[in-house]
This record gives sequence, structure tokens and C-alpha cells, in this order.
Amino acid sequence: MHFGGPTFVLAIIAMSMIAWVITTAIRARHGYPLTDDWGGRVDKQDPQSDERAKALQSQNGELKSEVVRLAERIEVLERIATDRGIETAAQIEALRRPARTRTTNDAQ
Repeated sequence: MHFGGPTFVLAIIAMSMIAWVITTAIRARHGYPLTDDWGGRVDKQDPQSDERAKALQSQNGELKSEVVRLAERIEVLERIATDRGIETAAQIEALRRPARTRTTNDAQ
């Protein structure tokens, strides 16, 4: 076998390119980040990614407000559980009174 001819060089270049294409296809299929010729990362351009990001941000805001609301409720429940029964009963009865009666009695 003669290794000095141009056919051998072309065969090695062809094998390298085929191996690179196969490796890139396998990486893309399995979700690995793709790289360019110098090892830098190449991201896919997804037109729906902006919409998804906006949807996730709005959902995040809703969840934060829900967590704040639940934290306030837990705080009230903890206060009810740790207070003495007489004080809690008086507060509940004060809340049961109509709003007009409460404001006039509280002002006196």
C-alpha cells in the first residue's frame, strides 16, 4: 500500500468529515449542546423561546403573589393557635359584628 499519494490524504479528510457529521447528529439527537469549529457553543434559535419566557415570568409573578397570600394566612393561623382562647373568641366576635357597629364601638 502506498501512503504518499493524494488519494490517501483525501480519504483521511473524508473520514474526518463523516465522523464529524455523525458526532454532531448524535449530540443534537440526545440534547447535548452543539459546538462550532473552535469548541464554542452554538445555540439553536427557537422563535417560541421568547413567548415561553414571558409566560414563565407571568406564572412566576402569580406564584409569588400566591406564596405571599398563603404566608399571611399561615401567620394568622399561627397567631390563632398560640393565643389564649378568650382573646381569640373576643376577636372573632368583634369580626362578626357589622362594620358600622364595629367602627362606632371602636371609636368610643
